[in-house]
Amino acid sequence: MKGMASATASSAFLLPLGSGFAKINASYRHRTFFSQTVQRPRLQCCASDYGVKITDPEKCKEDLIFIGRRTLIGLASVASGFSLTSTDARGAGLPPEEKPKLCNDECEKELENVPMVTTESGLQYKDIKVGQGPSPPIGFQVVANYVAMVPSGQIFDSSLEKGLPYTFRVGSGQVIKGLDEGILGMKVGGQRRLYIPGSLAFPKGLNSAPGRPRVGANSPVVFDVSLEYIPGLETDEE
Repeated sequence: MKGMASATASSAFLLPLGSGFAKINASYRHRTFFSQTVQRPRLQCCASDYGVKITDPEKCKEDLIFIGRRTLIGLASVASGFSLTSTDARGAGLPPEEKPKLCNDECEKELENVPMVTTESGLQYKDIKVGQGPSPPIGFQVVANYVAMVPSGQIFDSSLEKGLPYTFRVGSGQVIKGLDEGILGMKVGGQRRLYIPGSLAFPKGLNSAPGRPRVGANSPVVFDVSLEYIPGLETDEE
């Protein structure tokens, strides 16, 4: 786990900045296959990195013929590759891709029998798994994975989706208060579910976005956290 110490996944949902919160400027590449400008009504057929969308089949055919054979061939190749990843997949009734979780269905059932711990601040938690490593002292950096949810279970942020654990300094105000407090008593290798009250969550809330539910100001949230590593306290032994 040496390499994890330097891995940091930026998150707009965890980092406070002054009186507000740092916002992430999501930059998604959107590549169209229409490189030339045409003086015609708006095209009814478009392709991007995320799939192909046809808003008007008849006009789409006309537009493709107008654009030219070379572009049409390129677009046809892309369209065939995306045919089951966009509207066709939904129409065929295929299940949507599930987001990665720290606690699966079996874990959820076991968690029902785990006693709830309530702290003086109002934070509540259940240990999914108790770790065997050291606990993080205040001021130390920790490397952790997390899945952040609204109380209904909808995920609004996740280091697992980003593909990198999140690194922050405990007790320094770099994350919301509930996460800061909740990870302090954990041990490396442990997993914990944090039931964070609104007073320890997001004072200004979070706006909704595609695939992400809105989080109201001072609304309760739920975090599943896995403490992976504490730089400086871990041994080199596996």
